[in-house]
Amino acid sequence: MIRPACLGDETAIRECTISAYQRYVAVIGRKPAPMTADVTSQIMAGHVYVATDDENRPVGVIVFYPDDDNAMILENIAVAPEYEGKGIGKRLIATCESAARKQGFSHVRLYTNEKMSLNLSIYPHLGYVETDRRTEDGFKRVYFEKKLPHSV
Repeated sequence: MIRPACLGDETAIRECTISAYQRYVAVIGRKPAPMTADVTSQIMAGHVYVATDDENRPVGVIVFYPDDDNAMILENIAVAPEYEGKGIGKRLIATCESAARKQGFSHVRLYTNEKMSLNLSIYPHLGYVETDRRTEDGFKRVYFEKKLPHSV
């Protein structure tokens, strides 16, 4: 099930994010941005959704919010390593895209680190197109965008 996160999910969200991104610390040379995000503020703003297991425990997380440029920004997606390969990430992204369409947005935009090579292949497979590469906050980021079909 995918549902909005609540403050009671905060610890599980942090654990999920840390376990999903820990493998990249050595590759990037520092913690990826999602590992240091202000999860409490994100939850309180209504920007966080979780995928849960059969006992309603978060095993995947997505953070997204509206941008001023007619786009939904997908800021973070993480799936606990033991749940990878089960389609949870795709369902979380579909939740973001559905919310964007319902709110009238024409695009979803995201970025990933250039060292996260798996992401660089997954996003194009899901219909995202690379739009830019730049360094921000010391991270080498690759930007993607997906144009959403109009709701019927």
